[in-house]
Amino acid sequence: MSASIDIDEIFRDDCRIPPAERSLPWEETRDGVTVVIEPKPHWAADLRAFRLNAREYCYYAEWTARGGWARFYGHIDTSGDDVMMKVRAMIAREIAEGLWD
Repeated sequence: MSASIDIDEIFRDDCRIPPAERSLPWEETRDGVTVVIEPKPHWAADLRAFRLNAREYCYYAEWTARGGWARFYGHIDTSGDDVMMKVRAMIAREIAEGLWD
């Protein structure tokens, strides 16, 4: 394992590939609204965009078409911040276990 690898580097590397091929969530801001895009497997109908600081989501297709005016739906337990914290914790565990190099 490379001693210099860190979580932010892993996120930067993932963001260099097209959105449809990404495996990690990423942030986007439009019209003053920031969301976290949650990637899905190739067979999923659409990605979801969670508001960063609210438990609401919209579909990525609508987000790309309408930006901050997309229709958001309430989500009982997930915000964009929650999505990012879970993934960052998962990657930190994997780094500690030597799964990233």
